[in-house]
Amino acid sequence: MKTKEQIRQIALHTIKEESQAISGLEQFINDDFVKCVELIYHSGGRVVVTGIGKSAIIGAKIVSTFNSTGTPSVFMHAADAIHGDLGMIQKEDIIICLSKSGNTPEIKLLVPLLKMMGNKLIAIVGNLDSFLARQADYVIDTTVDHEACTNNLAPTSSTTAQLVMGDALAISLLECRGFTSGDFAKYHPGGSLGKMLYLKVEDVAAINEKPVVQLTDGIRAIIMEISSKRLGATAVLDGEKLAGIITDGDLRRMLEKETSVDKMTAANIMNPNPKTIEKSELAVNALNLMRQKNITQLLIVDNASYFGVVHLHDILREGII
Repeated sequence: MKTKEQIRQIALHTIKEESQAISGLEQFINDDFVKCVELIYHSGGRVVVTGIGKSAIIGAKIVSTFNSTGTPSVFMHAADAIHGDLGMIQKEDIIICLSKSGNTPEIKLLVPLLKMMGNKLIAIVGNLDSFLARQADYVIDTTVDHEACTNNLAPTSSTTAQLVMGDALAISLLECRGFTSGDFAKYHPGGSLGKMLYLKVEDVAAINEKPVVQLTDGIRAIIMEISSKRLGATAVLDGEKLAGIITDGDLRRMLEKETSVDKMTAANIMNPNPKTIEKSELAVNALNLMRQKNITQLLIVDNASYFGVVHLHDILREGII
């Protein structure tokens, strides 16, 4: 067993080796890379990504990134391809084949079949003298000097290089398409990430009651409104016009200062400059404003008209934080 310090040094060495491998990829962002981006961008089909072993696992992740950033893509395992999965390939599809050596038996069997089908083939490969590199229409070089593995055997730096180059392709295509956060939200409707991109203030506050008092209402009416609506605050209106806000904190501070409160009205207690947010704003923007102002609720407005209250707990309930 290694000592704690030896383990730490091994981990640091691995990170250093892989970071150097990634830095080395810069020289391979050349005209061939640009042509691959242009080919995929102008294609009327999908991107079919294939590979074997660890490269297949990286390929599956690249497919996921492509799909989530606007490039329709499917994964085809190289071993399954020769047992029927070739049928998923359509006429306009672009094939990307990942391999470190480019000479594995499965790749040598698969590539001629792909060429017969007439689809354009992009190789992401770590050996430019390989069978795959020679047969491909386009080559993206992911050569690394050596693996992070001490024995230079376990795919580590090489698979990291494949993954990073796949990300470079995906983000290049994303930028070419002008892919926006709104587009991203369409493909990520679930989970906290999706909610950050589409959930609006009016959505998270839909179940809340609408606490409100008038300028002339007394202390008892104010306390009853805040207590019954359970949002820690109430809006103060002057007729139909929003005039201010009274929070639990405002009440406490008033009681600490005043000895006689019987004749106190909302006009005496309220903050006349409430923090507000439009109902159509994203809920994550409400969260950011609460954090910035160190508060737990905001008044919701609809074109300056009072609409309701959104509380920090509403956002917590949706799992956005």
